[in-house]
Amino acid sequence: MRLTSHTDYSLRLLLYLAVHPGEPISVPDVAAAYGLSRHHLAKVSQNLARLGYVETTRGRSGGLTLARPPAGIRVGAVVRGVEPDWALVECLSEEGGCVIAPACRLKGALREARDAFLAVLDGYSLEDLLTNRAQLGALLAITVPARAAPA
Repeated sequence: MRLTSHTDYSLRLLLYLAVHPGEPISVPDVAAAYGLSRHHLAKVSQNLARLGYVETTRGRSGGLTLARPPAGIRVGAVVRGVEPDWALVECLSEEGGCVIAPACRLKGALREARDAFLAVLDGYSLEDLLTNRAQLGALLAITVPARAAPA
């Protein structure tokens, strides 16, 4: 199983915003920190805004901020919201037409594995991924405010 780059970039963008709470962050700043395409990251930010995870502010002092506290953002929900296709194999899709489908037990096993994967991600909030906030900030060249560091 492999997640799309859109999902990967979505999670990275949310982490960046969570490490740097408060003031709006520009897409070019995030793109530069990760070495990603600004164009692709702009699409990601628009999708996250549409899903209610990110707020966007236009203008000179605008940018992106988290729309919710990190503790209120479940990783599994984000992945479900941005990943376009959960049919790991043909038989899990609506159009699946495998000839052994009526007798095959693989479909159930793969569905169970997919659901277990998502259940694990549901157990984590964005806040859970920030226990090393200062280290993440250093790697992303972000100065982490003292108030944002965990107690």
